[in-house]
Amino acid sequence: MQKIVLTGIKPTGKVHIGNYIGAIRPGLKMIEENPYQSLFFIADYHALTSTPEKDELRELTYDVAATWIACGLDPKKSIIYRQSDIPEIFEIMWILSCFSPKGLMNRAHAYKARVQSNETQGKMDFDAGINVGLFLYPVLMASDILTFDTDIVPVGEDQIQHIEIARDIAGKVNHHCRSQILKIPEFSVQKETKIVPGLDGQKMSKSYDNTVPLFCDSKKLRKLLMKIKTDSLPPEAPKETKDSVIFQLYKEFATSEEVADLAQKYQSGIGWGEAKQILYEAIDKHISPMRKEYEGLIHDKQELDKILNDGAARARESAKIVLKRLRSALGLAI
Repeated sequence: MQKIVLTGIKPTGKVHIGNYIGAIRPGLKMIEENPYQSLFFIADYHALTSTPEKDELRELTYDVAATWIACGLDPKKSIIYRQSDIPEIFEIMWILSCFSPKGLMNRAHAYKARVQSNETQGKMDFDAGINVGLFLYPVLMASDILTFDTDIVPVGEDQIQHIEIARDIAGKVNHHCRSQILKIPEFSVQKETKIVPGLDGQKMSKSYDNTVPLFCDSKKLRKLLMKIKTDSLPPEAPKETKDSVIFQLYKEFATSEEVADLAQKYQSGIGWGEAKQILYEAIDKHISPMRKEYEGLIHDKQELDKILNDGAARARESAKIVLKRLRSALGLAI
């Protein structure tokens, strides 16, 4: 039986290079190299935790869909859908929430980070500004995964906790039902995949405002890359590649020979402006064909809706089976 692999991205900002390196490319590579049934979803309900404007959310949802297809996803071979088009996910989420210890949610990274931020700012209420959606975010993510009997979830190292939580909740449901009602998923972290650095050296993230949009035009791409934070070493001084944002990004878009050549330039001395130009040329060369495909798709919303609606119909066939199995095991009407 085909294994099921599932990947998702929140439409909370333009898809950036970090998303491409950390999630999209590894996900597509995995299904190319293995005979998996692949599901790709746009996590629009997850995006509601930051309460975006409706027009922005709609456009960003299309942006994610067009991006994945432009990057090589074949909607005929894989299933791509909007999370909001699968009502079974949300019914299953409620069931899972009833098996989710509050203490487990307290330890979730996103919630802990917001609490820590409030504490650092000296706020009396450590939960200030935190909505229940953010608190229950891991349960919804668990439902995204468990609703489709997912076998494998490709993740970055910083997302492993989400899969561990899904596994923990599924185990509690199975223990209660004394049967393997929910499949226990595994995560897959590409060995070479690391946290992608942003323009300021921190993890590339929309929340840090340090991203490089994947399909911005060439002129803007170059302008952004020239903003990468560097030290004040003169051009002739040898430079370390280990902590260089430029070098770390370059490795993701250049051949091994090109990477070795840039490493040699670092050792013998290279100006940061020249290094950034080399990085720009490598990224623009890699992205240009996909950018052209993306621009055609993003201007054809009717075709994108057709693809997403077809994907939702196919995804719901599997979701209904899992929900029926879960309802029956819990004594609910089926």
